[in-house]
Amino acid sequence: MFGYGGFHSSSAVVLVLFILLVIIVCGFGVC
Repeated sequence: MFGYGGFHSSSAVVLVLFILLVIIVCGFGVC
């Protein structure tokens, strides 16, 4: 699925998890 050049799937998963973490934290009104 994630085959954009040298963009590995592992780094994509980390990026998605980071974005989800930010959304959850902002959901609690921290942002």
